Amino acid sequence: MTIFHLSAECYPIAKVGGLGDVVGALPKYQNKLGEKSSVIMPFYDNKFTRSNNFKTVYSGKLHLGMPMDFRMLTLEDNDLGFDIYFVDVPYLLYKDYVYSSNDTGRFLAFQIAALDWLVRLQEKPDVIHCHDHHTGLVPFMMSQCYAFQKLKSTPSVITIHNGQYQGWFGHDLVHLIPPFDFNNVGLLDWNKMVNPLAAGIKCSWKVTTVSPSYMEELKYAANGLEHLLQSESHKCVGILNGIDTSVWNPKTDGYIVKNYTTQSVESGKKGNKDWVCEKFGLSPELPLFIFIGRLVGEKGADLLPYIFDSVLRSKKLSIMMLGSGDGNVENQLESLKNSHNGYYNNYIGYNEQLSHILYAAADFILMPSRVEPCGLNQMYALRYGTVPIVNSVGGLKDTVIDVGEKGFGIRHGGPNVHEVVHAVGRAIEFTGFTEHFKKNRKLIMQIDHSWDASAQTYINLYHSIQS
Repeated sequence: MTIFHLSAECYPIAKVGGLGDVVGALPKYQNKLGEKSSVIMPFYDNKFTRSNNFKTVYSGKLHLGMPMDFRMLTLEDNDLGFDIYFVDVPYLLYKDYVYSSNDTGRFLAFQIAALDWLVRLQEKPDVIHCHDHHTGLVPFMMSQCYAFQKLKSTPSVITIHNGQYQGWFGHDLVHLIPPFDFNNVGLLDWNKMVNPLAAGIKCSWKVTTVSPSYMEELKYAANGLEHLLQSESHKCVGILNGIDTSVWNPKTDGYIVKNYTTQSVESGKKGNKDWVCEKFGLSPELPLFIFIGRLVGEKGADLLPYIFDSVLRSKKLSIMMLGSGDGNVENQLESLKNSHNGYYNNYIGYNEQLSHILYAAADFILMPSRVEPCGLNQMYALRYGTVPIVNSVGGLKDTVIDVGEKGFGIRHGGPNVHEVVHAVGRAIEFTGFTEHFKKNRKLIMQIDHSWDASAQTYINLYHSIQS
C-alpha cells in the first residue's frame, strides 16, 4: 500500500510540538510493517535543510492570485526510515519558522503544490493521510477541484492533533483555491468562515484523533466543531499515538549523560540527576520534579508559578522547568529563581538534548494540562523511569493509571493549583516507600508505548476504506 502523509511538521526536520514527533515516527513504523509510507512537508529555511543536500523530482507552477513556481525536492542521502518530499515555494515556505500569524497563503500553496505533484505520479497513491488544519483542504480539493479529479477516488484520512486550531479565513479568499463547482462551497464553510479543519472532517473518508478519550472530548468541546463531529461520528475513531522507541531509549540515547536499563536504572538516573543538579544549582538529595513544554493555557502553564511557589516552601523537592511561551508566565517563573534559590531553576526556550537528560534525571514530571489530545511527554517519561503526575484528561487519562488504583502514576481531578499541589504531596510521600518506588521505576520502563500497535491500527483503517 502506498501512503502519503502531509504535514507542516516532521521530526527531525521541523518540530514545534507532538505533531512533528508523530509524523517523524508513524511512517517509519508503517514501512517496517511492509507498507510504502512517505511524508510531504514544506521546505523551510532551518538547520536541517541547510545541512543536507536535495535533488529536484518535479517542477511546476501554481496560481495563488499570481503564478508561482515551485519544486518538489527529496533528500540525496536519507536515513530517516521513510521517503520524504519537500514543497519548495521560495517566497512563501522557505522561512526560518514553521508557523506565523498569517499562514493562510503559505499552507494553501503547500497543499495545492503537493496535490499538483501527486496527481501526476505514475503510481496512484492508495491513501493520502492529512495532519491537522494545515492540510485540511486536501480532502476537499481531491474531491471537488477539477484539476485533481484523478484523486477523487483515492481515500483520504485526516488526523486531528489539536482541534483548537482550525486555520480559519474569510470567504474573500476562496478564489485562491483551484476552480471547483461553486454549488459545493458549503463544504468549506463553518460558522460563516472558511474552516480548513471542518472541510477536512466533512470531505475525508475517515477522521482520527490521537487518543480515544480525546475523540470523545471533542464531541463536546472542539472550539465550535462539536456538532460537526457528532454528525460525522460514524467515520471518527481515536487511535492512541505511540513513541519512537529507537529515539527514546535510555539504553542507547546519545543525548543523556549516563545510559541505563531496567537493571541499572538507579545508578543511571542518579548520574543524569547529578549532572542536572550541578548544572542548575539544585540538590541531588531531593526528589526532582520537571515540567517540559509550551507555556500556554492548554498545558496549564499559567498555574505553574503558583504551584511551584506553594510546593517549594516545604523545601522537600527540587523543580526544573524547560519551556517557553507566554511572556508573563516566563517572567513569573524567572522570578522564582530568587525566592527559591537552590530548589528551583528553569531554561526558557527549548533544547532537545536537555529535554532527554531531564527525562532521564527526574523522579516526576508534571503535566497539569487543561487539554491534552494524546500527550507524548508522559510516554517519554515512563520510558525513562520517571513517574507522570497528570490531569485526568484526553490521552493522559488513557495512558496513566493512578498508584491508588493499583497503577503506576499519579492523577488528579482538575487543572487547578489545589489539585496539583495535593498530587505533588502524594508524589513526595510515594518516594518514602523506597522499595515500592524503585520497583515502580522498573515497571514503568517496560510499558510498551511503541508505534508498533498504533501503526498497524492505522494500516487496518486504511484497508477498511479501500474502494
